[in-house]
Amino acid sequence: MAMSSSVSTATITPRTSNKSDENMSTTSEQEQVSPPGDVGADYDHFFWTYTEEPHRTRRQAIIKAHPEVLKLCGPELLTFPLVLAVVTLQILCAYALRHTPVLSLPYLLTAYAIGATANQNLFLAIHEITHNLAFKSPLANRLLAILANLPIGIPYSASFRPYHLTHHKSLGVDGLDTDLPTALEAWFLDSVAGKAFFATFQILFYALRPMMVYQLPLTWIHALNVVAQLAFDVLLVRYAGGRALGYLILSSFLAGSLHPCAGHFIAEHYVFGQQSRAQDAAAAKQAAPEETYSYYGVLNYLTYNVGLHNEHHDFPAVPWTRLWKLNAIANEFYRDLPCHHSWVGVIWQFVLDKEVGLWCRVKRSQGGRKVGGTGGHGQPMG
Repeated sequence: MAMSSSVSTATITPRTSNKSDENMSTTSEQEQVSPPGDVGADYDHFFWTYTEEPHRTRRQAIIKAHPEVLKLCGPELLTFPLVLAVVTLQILCAYALRHTPVLSLPYLLTAYAIGATANQNLFLAIHEITHNLAFKSPLANRLLAILANLPIGIPYSASFRPYHLTHHKSLGVDGLDTDLPTALEAWFLDSVAGKAFFATFQILFYALRPMMVYQLPLTWIHALNVVAQLAFDVLLVRYAGGRALGYLILSSFLAGSLHPCAGHFIAEHYVFGQQSRAQDAAAAKQAAPEETYSYYGVLNYLTYNVGLHNEHHDFPAVPWTRLWKLNAIANEFYRDLPCHHSWVGVIWQFVLDKEVGLWCRVKRSQGGRKVGGTGGHGQPMG
C-alpha cells in the first residue's frame, strides 16, 4: 500500500479509484452536504449524506470474494486472562500508591504511563466483550465486562453495550449514533482552544453525550454493574484508602485525555485531509468522504487492535486476534483505503489544523436502528 511518509503523521493516505468509488459516483446526485430539516447550512457543516453506510456493502463484497473470512468469527478465549491480568495490575498499582501524595510525581507518572494505558486497555476489552467476543455465553460476556469495569472506578459497561451496538447498526445516523458530536458541541468548540478542550476532556463527552441524545431503560444488568462497582470502590477505600480509588479514576480520565492511546477516539471516524468543510458548489456535489479510518501502528498491541477499525466495522463478529488475518485475506479491499499513521499525530492535527474539527463527521438523517431500549411508542428496539 502506497503511503506518504514525509508529511504529518496524521495525514490521510489518498484513496485510489476502485469499484466502490465507481458505485459512489452513480449515487452522488442523491448526496448532499447540507443538513435536513430547518437547520441552515451556515450553522451546520457536517457531511450529510443519504447513502447507506459503507461497511455493509463492503462486508457483502468481501464475503462473496472470500467466503472463508466467516471462519474468523467467534469468541477469543485469550481475552479473559488478559482482562484478569490488567485488572490485577491496576489493583496492585492502586494499593502501592495508597500512601503516595496525589500531586507527587510518582503518583501522576504512574497514573499516566501505567494507569491510563491499562484503563484504555480495559475500555477496549469491554468493547470486545460488548460484541460477545470473549465467551459464547452472552451472560458470561456481561459478567466479564463488569469485572473489566472495576479498575475504571465508575460503572459504565452495561450502558456502553446498547449505545455501542447502536453505533454499529446506525453509523452516522443523527439521533441514534451517540459517537457523533452534536451541532452545539461542534459550533461551540470550533477553535484551537475548543478542540484542545475537547481532546483533553473527551472521555467526559463520550460518557455524558449518550444520555443527552436518548435515554436507555435500566435493566438488572445495569443494576448489577452499579452494585458491583460501588461495592468494589467501597472496599478499596476501606482497605487501601481514598488515594487508591483516586488513582483508578485519574487513570480513567487520563486514558481518555491527551494520551497516545486516546487518539483512537478521534482517528476512527473524523474526516481528515483536504476534504473537510468544503463549501463550494463543486464540492457539494461530490460523494461524501470516507467515514471510518484504520490505524496499523504499534499501539494496536495495547488496545485490542482497535486501530483496524474498518475491518472491525466490516466484521464486528471477528475478534481482535483475527483482524490482521481478515486484513490479509481481503487485502485488496483495504490496502487503498485512507488510514492514519500515528494516533499522537491525529490528536496534534485535530487540535491545530483549522480544516479539521468536530464538524468533520459524516452524518445521515435516516436508516439504522436502536439496539436495546424501546421506541417512541413503547415498542422494543433491537
